[in-house]
Amino acid sequence: MKETTVKEKTLREKIKNHEKTIGMHVYLNDVTSARIAGLAGYDFVWIDLEHSNLSLELLPGHIIALQAGGTAVIVRVPQDDLTYTKKVVEMGVDGIIFPQVKSAGQANALIASTLYPPYGNRGYGPLNATGYGFYDVKEYIKNAPEHFCRFIQIEHVDAVSNLDEIMKNEYIDGYIFGPNDLSGSINQLGQVFSEDTTALIKKAVAKLKAAGKYIGLSTGDISDKTLQHWHDMGVDMLSAGADYSFIRRLALQNRINMERIHKFSAE
Repeated sequence: MKETTVKEKTLREKIKNHEKTIGMHVYLNDVTSARIAGLAGYDFVWIDLEHSNLSLELLPGHIIALQAGGTAVIVRVPQDDLTYTKKVVEMGVDGIIFPQVKSAGQANALIASTLYPPYGNRGYGPLNATGYGFYDVKEYIKNAPEHFCRFIQIEHVDAVSNLDEIMKNEYIDGYIFGPNDLSGSINQLGQVFSEDTTALIKKAVAKLKAAGKYIGLSTGDISDKTLQHWHDMGVDMLSAGADYSFIRRLALQNRINMERIHKFSAE
């Protein structure tokens, strides 16, 4: 664990300074998984509610476990689910991710749901976000737009086509590529390094860079080659690997090692 005598920058501060950030994904229900991920020293941990069976009831435990160790928590909510969005925001997370955003209208509606009037239409009811009333509520409302990061995911060819309009929303803090779904949107699912998928990502990255936007990418592949590839593409925020895949990889490798040294050598 890293030790410091100075105040760590928040994830939002790092993003606003265009610093490189790194993180990993958490899918498993057990809060221990989040605790271990938090102690590993990442800038952030991405908790996934879109593809996992992790429930809202279990999410607060993950958030507390991570933030207690000083790790920023960003949560990907289910697609276009404003009920989940409201509840997650009220839990006091450091960032929220909206998947499968394809148009400016969709992006604007989702972002508006995280902002109080007059900037949006978020309903009032912050719970853990205000320490259940122990924090200054008036101060929270005053600074609400700055309390956490808002990300959208570029996972469809339509998002790339509509990017100029989407980028007009000043409250989007980062644009995170989902290369698998992006490749699927052009009928090449899984071909994340194909010429067509690469051309799409390069086109979008060029637009985002020119506009001074913060660029992220999510991948399950933790190989040096893949990480270097996305770094070279201009990614600022890289989230790679997941709790379940780390367990699978090391469990498999351990079994292979044990068979080689202990089991087979005894035969």
